[in-house]
Amino acid sequence: MITNFFIPELHNHDVQELWFLQDGATYHTARATIDLLKDTFGDRLISPFGPVHWPPRSCDLTPLDYFLWGYVKSLVYADKPQTLDHLEDNIRRVIADIRPHVQIGLHPSQPWQSYARNHI
Repeated sequence: MITNFFIPELHNHDVQELWFLQDGATYHTARATIDLLKDTFGDRLISPFGPVHWPPRSCDLTPLDYFLWGYVKSLVYADKPQTLDHLEDNIRRVIADIRPHVQIGLHPSQPWQSYARNHI
């Protein structure tokens, strides 16, 4: 997945400012995977095995888990897709429509807000 899809897709975008948050699941942290991510993202890798270490399972530090997936799901299922093709079309449309202005569940009282805005 990473070598056949993800990395080639990155070549279509400016990744100099892109950060990668790796979830730390054991099956995602093989040495070869971590090395590939380090080569690709350098010091912009957030991982238990990368240069920026964030604690696992923290609702303050995994905003995608606590906002984006729910946001995407609510839009994907809004018209109650009845077929797999319809569901896949909705997923593609919703993901393609996400723009940087979408706030990822940040609230001014959260101390990590300024960090997240600058790095996500």
